[in-house]
Amino acid sequence: MISRHRLLACVAVSILLAGAAVRAQSGRVIPTPTPDTEQERVYTEEVRIPVFARDQYGHFDPTLERDDLVVLEDNTPQQIRSLRRIPASVLLVLGTGGELNPAQRTSSTRAAALAVVAGLREGDAVAVMQFDRKIELLESWTTDMNLARHALQTKLHAGNGARSADALQQAAHLFGDQPMGNRHIVLITDGVDTPGSAASKDELLRTISASDANTMGGRNGFNEALKQLNAAQITVHVISYTEMGRKTEKARSKTASQLPPVGSVQSSGIPTVGIDPTMPPTMNRGTGTGPPTGGGITFDPKLAKIRSAYERALQRSEQRLKTLATETGGRIWLPQDETDFIAQGTEAAREIGTEYVVTYHPKRPLVSGDPYEYRRITVLPRRAGLILRARRGYVAAAVQHERAAKDNTQ
Repeated sequence: MISRHRLLACVAVSILLAGAAVRAQSGRVIPTPTPDTEQERVYTEEVRIPVFARDQYGHFDPTLERDDLVVLEDNTPQQIRSLRRIPASVLLVLGTGGELNPAQRTSSTRAAALAVVAGLREGDAVAVMQFDRKIELLESWTTDMNLARHALQTKLHAGNGARSADALQQAAHLFGDQPMGNRHIVLITDGVDTPGSAASKDELLRTISASDANTMGGRNGFNEALKQLNAAQITVHVISYTEMGRKTEKARSKTASQLPPVGSVQSSGIPTVGIDPTMPPTMNRGTGTGPPTGGGITFDPKLAKIRSAYERALQRSEQRLKTLATETGGRIWLPQDETDFIAQGTEAAREIGTEYVVTYHPKRPLVSGDPYEYRRITVLPRRAGLILRARRGYVAAAVQHERAAKDNTQ
């Protein structure tokens, strides 16, 4: 008689053999998962577009929702996946040269920049760059606004010369480690490139004329800067000295035209009593000589050419600065006086604070086209009274680079 324990053991062995036979007959083998099995990554393309939202009265609209707007990419409607607010990265790019602009002062630039810093939100990051004939990073990225204020108060200094196009190109590269979607530059300048006070009149004239023409310091340099800023998806806001410079120069010219001619009796300060009007201005009948000679009007034709070239360059510069702000989705301010100029710093910070970030997956995959393709963006409101502003487009390579950077960190 078989014992109970031996019977149970035989049954167990039979069950194991039967299971093996079933697997052999079906041909199916269930693999045993191992800890080293690599999980497949799904490549997801996400475009992030900054959108500024205001109501009909110009105030920030905190109630914006996804259904309130439409996003078109190359005229094709896109499905919005998210709408949110994220901390901003704000680079202050400050021109401290501009010796030809009578209104441009480092103290005004500093005050406007401090107003920007004071108006940023908690969690925003800021950096400070200065340019004249050199380009210097005064403070790298920080969320400590005290460090930014300290740099503006102690490191920002007056210079001479200006390289605005070069400064913008360098600025575009400073955002490499900052999050995509809410990147900003606040640019304070008149936008005219000059070589510095040590330059000769001929060199000064050449540089200003180049800033007015299609050369590296002019439109070509500006276009290259705009291309790099678009590739990095940076929104540019401009506080411009152009209008103040024109207004100040006009007032100076008017004052000068009302003064007595240099070398005249009226300007000499010598009493006119007893002067014989029949004699030359430098002679009188009593003493034989009058006021010292050499006080006549001196006309320098080269200086006149420099002033004329600067006025033309200022006009072209203002148009470029407007294009820069429009193409990147930012704003430009043209203050009329120093008080208004400083106040625009607060307005620039307020503008940055009205931004949302819209995300969507493009219907036409980015990997299917040229990585340097520029795709046009249009953002439209769906409800009355809503005013929206966004950048004009983006470069496909920037989104692909951002995604690759994320994958490398996972």
